[in-house]
Formats: sequence, C-alpha cells, structure tokens
Amino acid sequence: MAIVVGPMQEDLGVGDTEIGWLYGVFALFYAFAAIPIAQLADKKSRKHIIAIGIFLWSLMTIACGLTRNYWQIFLARIGVGIGEATLSPSTTSLLGDYFPRKDLPLALSIFQTGPIVGSGIAFVIGGFVLQVVEQADPMVLPWFGELKPWQQTFVYVGLPGMFLAFFFLLIKEPVRRPSPAQTGGSDMAQLIEFYKQHSKTILFHHLGFVSLVLTGYAFVFWSVTFFVRIHGMPAAEASQIFGWIFVIFGPMGPLLIAYVAKRLTDRGFRDANMTAGMIGGLITIPSVLLIQVAPTPFWAFVCYAPAMLAVNSPFGIAAGSLPVITPPHLRARVAAVYMLTGAIGMMFGPPLAGAFNEYIFPGAEGVRYSMITMTCFFGMIGVFFLSLARAPYAESMKSADAWAEQD
Repeated sequence: MAIVVGPMQEDLGVGDTEIGWLYGVFALFYAFAAIPIAQLADKKSRKHIIAIGIFLWSLMTIACGLTRNYWQIFLARIGVGIGEATLSPSTTSLLGDYFPRKDLPLALSIFQTGPIVGSGIAFVIGGFVLQVVEQADPMVLPWFGELKPWQQTFVYVGLPGMFLAFFFLLIKEPVRRPSPAQTGGSDMAQLIEFYKQHSKTILFHHLGFVSLVLTGYAFVFWSVTFFVRIHGMPAAEASQIFGWIFVIFGPMGPLLIAYVAKRLTDRGFRDANMTAGMIGGLITIPSVLLIQVAPTPFWAFVCYAPAMLAVNSPFGIAAGSLPVITPPHLRARVAAVYMLTGAIGMMFGPPLAGAFNEYIFPGAEGVRYSMITMTCFFGMIGVFFLSLARAPYAESMKSADAWAEQD
C-alpha cells in the first residue's frame, strides 16, 4: 500500500487522509476479528486457522488490484485485515506450547522479526514489480479490463501467499500445556478475573506500546512518500532501497530489546520486559528526528538504519511480555485483546499523519514536519506509560512465577 500511494491517489482522486484510512480500516477489522478467532485458537487447531487466514488475506490482496474505485478497495482491505487477524493470537498460543515460559519473550520477539523481514521484502519486491509493470504493456483481464501498474502490483504480490497457505499445513501442532488450577466459572469469567487482577499492568502496558506502535506505523507507511516528496526520488527506487534497510536493520530491533530483557531478567529484575520496551522507545525519538534533517537522500537512508532498528524494537517485547504472565488457556485471547488496543496505533497512525500532511503542514515539506510532531508527541507518551508499567508488571510476574512453580 505504501509503495503505490501516488498512483493510487491519481487514479482514485483521493487525498492523504483517505489513503491513510485504507490502512486504518485494515487495522480496525484486523483487531476486532482477532477476538472470536482467538477463542477458536485456544480450543481448535491453530495451524489450520493460520492456513485459512493466509489464503484469505492473499486472495483479498489480489482483490485490491482488481478494484475500480475507492470504496471497492476499502472493502478489499477489510478482507485483508480479517485474514491477517488469524496470525498473532494463533501464533502466541502455538509458541506458548513450543517453548518454556521463561523463553517466551525471546521466542515471540524472534517471531516478530518475521513480519518485519516480510515487510522489508514486500517493499523490495513491490518496488521491483512496480518498476517492471510501469515499463511493460498493460495487463488486460476478462471482466476486469485493463489494470494500471499499481493494480498489477497488488495482483503479483498476492499470488504467492495462496500457495504458501498449503505449506503451513505441514507444521506440527504441539500438545497444549496444562494451565494452573482453575477456580471455576466460564472461560470468559476467568479472562475477566485475569484482567481484574492485573489491571494496572495491562493498562499501562497497552497505553505505552500502543503509542509506540502508532509512531512506528505512521513512520513506515509514509517513508516512501517522504523520499518522493522531500528528495524527489521515484517511488519504485525509494521503495527498494528502503526495503533492504528494513530487511537488514528492522529485525535487529526486537532481537536486541529481547536480549536486553533476558539479561535483566536473569539478573532478577521482574520489570525487565517493560524496562527494555522503554529503552526502545527512547532510542526511537532521536533516530527518527535525524532523518528529517538529513540534507540528501544518501544521508537520509544512512539515518534510516538506526531508525528502523529503533522503531521496530518494541514490537517483539510488547507481545512477548504478555504470555509470561498469562495462564496457557487464556493466552490467545489476551493476545487478541492487545491486538484490539494495539490496532488503535495501526488504525490511526497512517491517517493521522496523512491529515497532518494535508491540513496542518500542507505542501511537499509537510510529511517531514508530520513525522517530527508525531514521533516526539506519541514517542514520549509511550515511554511515560511504560515507566508506569514497571512496578505493577513486576507484581504480575511475581504472581505468575508462583503458579508456574506449582505446575
């Protein structure tokens, strides 16, 4: 989506805010669909749920390329969101049964490098595909007619996922780990009781990481546009360079922060996961600001290396810090609730930055000032709430250690 902003706007006749909402509506349905899907993942085969989801979101990606107006692609993006909603809750539950509890933050951080690498590769391949189709003869399909280069890009990048879905059926479904002794009541009652017991931990965790997520998604979504508008680069070229930086440096962030958290945990700090998340947020702010003042595209891309490491750093520990305090039979649903709140950042980050571009800082330079404003404001909010989360999270870890020892 971020690669083809310019051509889409030209053909669909929409502004930055409407384009941003194509990501926002994806995030909204991604979050809300995760709740019922997570309930299934806590009971049914997780690999089958994920395989169906991969097939659906790939099909809907192709559908994005076959649309003729803004509202058609708006609906297709809803389908992409519902398909992708299968992944995080099901994977959180799977990894909880694959790995010992103490290794879950690192395991989930490693898992989070997958979407980061995938996003980087998507920028590289998407930019290459866009470059190729812009130079090729138009694609004409029965019933759909001629497809513009940006539409063809969606079709080509969506096709491989439909085949990948079948390979996912080959993974091994692990045996579910036992949960601590349950005090009775329905699963929903136990879920509510869990949230009551850990209310401060959950509240500050969610507010802190949602703020950092909002900053990160706005930054990544408008990065290619930044190089197009500020430095006059072709979108395809900017996308490929940005993609390689994403692939190389993006995964380092979650792994580095997970390593810091593990070292702190080994030294007896029960608030290690929150402290590590804070560190990632603190590094994010200056690293993003450096890009905005870089004098040339070369130096801007150089500054993107530490920025991509920092921006992606909280994602793994945000997810990994929850299952270690959550009983196994509730993990997928707790992950889904975090997705619901985390989707606020995904949903509002790109369109809010788009509105800043359009109404607060109009003109080609606006994207630069939007990034400065959003990074400073939401970055500091994220760090503040994670600092408040440290003490209650330590208490939640102490409680979880007690039931884990009884198991």
